[in-house]
Amino acid sequence: MRHAIKNHRASLATIAALAMFSRGLEPEFSLAVHQQLGRLKAPARDNDRGVQDLTNLLWCSIDNDDSHDLDQLTVCEAHAVGCLRLLVAIADVDALVKKDSPIDVHARQNTTSVYTSARVFSMLPEILCTNLTSLAPHVDRLAIIVQMDFSADGELLASTIYRAQVCNQAQLAYDAVSEWLDGHTSLPDVVQAVAGLEAQLRMQDQLAQVLRSRRQSQGALEFDSFQPRAIFDGNRIADIRLQEHNRARQLIEEFMIAANGCTARFLMVHGGVSLRRVVRSPERWARIVQVADGYSVKLPAQPDSAALERFLARQRRLAPASFPDLSLEIIKLMGAGEYVVERAGEQAIGHFGLAVQDYTHSTAPNRRYPDLVTQRLIKAALAGGPPPYSLAELSELAVHCTGQEDAVRKVERQMRKSEAALLLHDSVGQQFRAIVSGVNAQGIWVRIFTPPAEGRLIGELPELRLGQMLQVQLVSTSVERGFIDFTLQGAH
Repeated sequence: MRHAIKNHRASLATIAALAMFSRGLEPEFSLAVHQQLGRLKAPARDNDRGVQDLTNLLWCSIDNDDSHDLDQLTVCEAHAVGCLRLLVAIADVDALVKKDSPIDVHARQNTTSVYTSARVFSMLPEILCTNLTSLAPHVDRLAIIVQMDFSADGELLASTIYRAQVCNQAQLAYDAVSEWLDGHTSLPDVVQAVAGLEAQLRMQDQLAQVLRSRRQSQGALEFDSFQPRAIFDGNRIADIRLQEHNRARQLIEEFMIAANGCTARFLMVHGGVSLRRVVRSPERWARIVQVADGYSVKLPAQPDSAALERFLARQRRLAPASFPDLSLEIIKLMGAGEYVVERAGEQAIGHFGLAVQDYTHSTAPNRRYPDLVTQRLIKAALAGGPPPYSLAELSELAVHCTGQEDAVRKVERQMRKSEAALLLHDSVGQQFRAIVSGVNAQGIWVRIFTPPAEGRLIGELPELRLGQMLQVQLVSTSVERGFIDFTLQGAH
């Protein structure tokens, strides 16, 4: 198969498009979208006196090396004695993508961008998300600002939201920033080129680590997910590597969690309604207790995120090789996140995994439709106008976005398997060191380490346990179906 397919990228992109179509997603933009694009010639401008000019601040973006759909910028400054002010700028996508326009209709249908190694199926056309609505470097853009004041120990003292014009001073990459923060490499050239940016990044990192420690003390769960990414040499897959959750990713994660919480509370006060992202208290907690008991750890009878995090931290330390698989098992038992509509005065459901009570998606409007919906609610509240969505519309959107995000996750997971099958096809017959990654009624799955890939164990099998180390032989692959089959050669 691998020799028969000359252009891996094109073949995988075709498989991805078919997978999207089969799950109710639209891989291509309609003629109406292209006609609307033809009328969009420049970034949005707004002469409203309420739009502040913050273009002189040391804004920077931190994202993947190859990302151009930049949704947010951050900047940090000393505010009062022992206090820091954090500003998060979020791209004002609504300024160009109006509700119910053809582009908006497409974005609402897909709900989110679909990321595969062969091709990114952007929620918005590329000329928008990577240019006109992207917070690209060295250009002025409209943004929504979430301004937050924190004490030295990470307590949120005050927050506000307003509109502004901003300018990205430096486009940075997660891995390069993280390697520098950890002391493994020298200061990235792009940081050296901007006076004051080194001190700015150290200030941001310091605040992020304080926020992270504070959340962990309140029971926030830390998982390790299995996120392989295909590496291409031209149009052929050359390797698959794991994406590390590093210090720079933690920085952005903490700031976005904080901004999303402030956004949720702002809408409760000023709008009375919000589209929130929640993870309910686990209904299958008893099964989580059983899993922990298998590791000789006793969890409380009632859901307790702090106790669960202590168990997870222990296992991460004692068995790092199998921790991604334990993480996945616990995530499945917790249940998937969902979108819900919440109104002022109602008891907030909260996000069990993040250990926060108020949480919405607002910081990625180029990539996620709920964030664009939230942005419109914010702008309406700031303008003192009526909400752009009725309760019935928001409720319908909550159900739709939850379902479509699940469909997108399935497409992305299928494509990771197809990529691995394509890379491994010429290795049929070879043996690999593996770990049992899944045991259920449907079968037993194993994960090999080089390259990082998961497949099913077939044939007559003894009783095996999650995390057990094995020697396996690759016997078959199917690129189209994303199947990888192994047989057991030895267990220990």
